[in-house]
Amino acid sequence: MDSTRLWRLAAACRPVVQSLVLISSCAAPVCAADAITGIIVDQAGQPLPRALVRTLDTSGKETASTFADDAGRFRLTSPSTSCRIGVSMSGFSRAETPCASTPLRVVLQVTPIAETVVVTATRTEAPADQTGASVTVFTAADLDRRQVPLVADLLRSTPGAALIRTGGMGTVTSLFVRGGESNHNKVLLDGMPLNEPGGTFNFSNLTTDNLERIEIVRGAQSALFGSDAMASVVQLFTKRPDGSDQRPHATLSLEGGSYDTVRGGASVSGLSGRTTYSAAVSRFTTDNREPNNRFENTSLSGNLGVALSETATLRVVARGELEHVGTPGATAFGRPDLDAFFERHDGTGGVTFDQQLRARFRQRAMYSLAVSNYQSTNLIADPPYTPRFENRSAPFQFSDFTFDSRTTLRRHHASYQADWRLTSDASVAGDHRLTFLADWDGERASLIDQLASTTVPASRNNSGLSVQHQALWARAFVTAGARIEHNDSFGTAAVPRGSIVYVARQGSGTVGDTRLRASAGLGIKEPTVLQSFSPSPFFHGNPDLLPERSRTVEAGIEQRFASDRARVELTWFDNRFRNLIATRTTNPATFAAEYFNIGLTQARGAELAIDIAPLRTLRARAGYTFLSSEILESTSPNSAVFKGGQPLFRRPRHSGFVGGSWVSGPFIADLNGVFVGSFVDSDFASLSPPILTNPGHTSWDGRVAYQVTKQFRAFLSIDNLTDADYMEPLGYPALGRAVRAGIRVAF
Repeated sequence: MDSTRLWRLAAACRPVVQSLVLISSCAAPVCAADAITGIIVDQAGQPLPRALVRTLDTSGKETASTFADDAGRFRLTSPSTSCRIGVSMSGFSRAETPCASTPLRVVLQVTPIAETVVVTATRTEAPADQTGASVTVFTAADLDRRQVPLVADLLRSTPGAALIRTGGMGTVTSLFVRGGESNHNKVLLDGMPLNEPGGTFNFSNLTTDNLERIEIVRGAQSALFGSDAMASVVQLFTKRPDGSDQRPHATLSLEGGSYDTVRGGASVSGLSGRTTYSAAVSRFTTDNREPNNRFENTSLSGNLGVALSETATLRVVARGELEHVGTPGATAFGRPDLDAFFERHDGTGGVTFDQQLRARFRQRAMYSLAVSNYQSTNLIADPPYTPRFENRSAPFQFSDFTFDSRTTLRRHHASYQADWRLTSDASVAGDHRLTFLADWDGERASLIDQLASTTVPASRNNSGLSVQHQALWARAFVTAGARIEHNDSFGTAAVPRGSIVYVARQGSGTVGDTRLRASAGLGIKEPTVLQSFSPSPFFHGNPDLLPERSRTVEAGIEQRFASDRARVELTWFDNRFRNLIATRTTNPATFAAEYFNIGLTQARGAELAIDIAPLRTLRARAGYTFLSSEILESTSPNSAVFKGGQPLFRRPRHSGFVGGSWVSGPFIADLNGVFVGSFVDSDFASLSPPILTNPGHTSWDGRVAYQVTKQFRAFLSIDNLTDADYMEPLGYPALGRAVRAGIRVAF
């Protein structure tokens, strides 16, 4: 090697040598840098992810900061152990503790209005106020206090959500969020999709049994969840023991009351070695108020987790809902159908592997199978009748017709998720986290007409790749992501989403934190199985359909008051839905029709949500939604309710809710009211003059419970407290006042 090359090599190595000398010289105490580690937990010992952790010198000046990871753990470097650690998180009191060389355990006391850690908004554990999304959470305490049998009745207390039930318990129940269609909501159980292919989901028999919490994220979320997440994502989480108590726990409950209602259940949960488990079974039956409207439902669920190592867990979750309900029809306008019924058997099971592979890298893999079998049957042609209501009457008779249709659905789902924490400097560079997702859905279906002895098989695959970047600073939180979705029906599409949260004011006392947030995203939805594959000439499937799409934008402000005893949140949103699928007549002589992309709608409005906790024993919530919606391109131009320029069908312009709870010693009282303003509807009975507007309604539910002993609780539930007489869709009377009383025994 010549002298020139040696000189160049020495020059290149000089910075490295200088660095090594500098490191060696820092053996003196003045250059010592100690690693400070620990975990942040709440009062119950649960880890608090993404809490802000700072080191403070003797003057109180910040020297370094970071965010806790998903397990609440943190690591900081301080030039001296004489510093202090300061920890803060919205919804929790700030805490300080002296720095120490041993791992610290910092407990944050919850404030009267606490913050909730959610998963659905980012598919990672995150405080709701860092996600930039509109999120509503029903916690385990809410579920226990409300004692609502069906999930749908809880969702009524969600800003922007409208629930429509065709009569009594167990009948078709649809969710509309911010002007979206009823099949624009992704529904998940512990990450496993429950929707039918194409987004349809009937909330008729989904019970609250063995659930730990429910999260609802509004707005288009297809960047993370792919098809169906056009207007919202609803995720249910199965109960799991926290591992703090080694003893098994069991409960038995029984209640009964109006309309010959009986509800009973049993559950067991516990921890055995490295295994946690929970299982529950329940039975709910009621006659409802109309003839041939008896509802019977059996719910079974289980959750089994095994710690394979200190960093890896295998979990199996399963749930089944078995429903049978009579379907008498629109009894407000005519005689009930006395033999028609609907039967539905749903089963979902899945296994998840979760591993913290490195300190900054976590991976999760899942496989699930959702199975649904539907039967809609009417084998006896009842006598003709003429629809009538008050002073209205149809000009001709309506005739019954027989049918016996069956549908079997299988949805295979496989998913892989990798979360990588790149940096953790919250003071300058920010805390950066990347999430990579790969999802696959194998959709299989059979459409069976028993009377015609025909079976139409259907098969479709759907896959998607997502990437999401979360950047966290002390006063700003930015999330950006995108997804490439490939579907056998419509091909390939891209859907992005982004959000930002800015803490405009940090404070306590009379005026607390002020947070500004904004987000925007695109949604996408594949056609349903019927829309793509139906052989019927009256609603013939179209294999060339485009996906339905949405564009959602929102901005909001959250303000805390009175030492976190009150919180007010105001959100503005602007949604647009295009390529909506509906039938169009192709041959008027034979009434033949086929599905086409012919709809365009928009929905704008505002949501107001208020939480207050003036006393330790008293808590109240309220919400109001204003929705201005319009049909821009009609799917049925000649229809009085679906023509262009009309507000969206069955979406109220004004709606809201209010609720309060009082917990004092062994006594619990809960009161909740729902207000629904007038909305566009139709009697669909050719009444003259027609009814084209539903006047809306107000209903109240009350709950009272008394903990007689540690093991024994008695409770009383009253639905429709004022016995309001109303119809959610026209023609289907809602239940009147219903009173139930029961007991629960815990072991």
